[in-house]
Amino acid sequence: MPRLRRYALSLTFDGNEADDLVQFTLLKAWEHRGRFQPGTSLVAWLFTILRNTFINGRRKRSREVPDPDGTYASLLSEPARQDQTLNLRDLQAAIDRLEPTHREALMLVAVDGLPYEAAASVIGCPTGTVKSRVSRARDRLLHELGASA
Repeated sequence: MPRLRRYALSLTFDGNEADDLVQFTLLKAWEHRGRFQPGTSLVAWLFTILRNTFINGRRKRSREVPDPDGTYASLLSEPARQDQTLNLRDLQAAIDRLEPTHREALMLVAVDGLPYEAAASVIGCPTGTVKSRVSRARDRLLHELGASA
C-alpha cells in the first residue's frame, strides 16, 4: 500500500485525493479479483488499476461544470407546468371507459410491458388480435384525451 500511495500522490499532488484513489483501487481490485491472472505481477496489476482510475476520474471531471453555489444549475431547471399536463384522473377515467377487452390488452402491453406474444398467451387469443386491440385502445384514448386537453 505505501507504494500505491506514493504513486497516487505523484499523480494527484493531494494527500486526501491520493488516499481515496488508493482505497478505490483496492476496492476495484477486490471486486475484479477473478480477472487477475496468477503468475503475473500483482503490484503491476494494482498500479494499472490505479492509473486507469486516475485517468478516468480526470476525464470525468474535465467534462463537469464547476458550480459551487448552484447558479448554473438553477438556470437549467424549469418550473413545472401543471396547466399543460394531462390530469391523471382524466387518463384513468378514459382507460376505465375502454371496452374491457381493449383495456386488458392495453394494460398488459403498455403498462406491464409484456410483448404482444406474451399478452396473447395470457389473454388466450392470437397475437394479431392483441395488436389490434391495443391499437384501438390507444386510438380511443388519443381521441378522448386529445379533445379534452
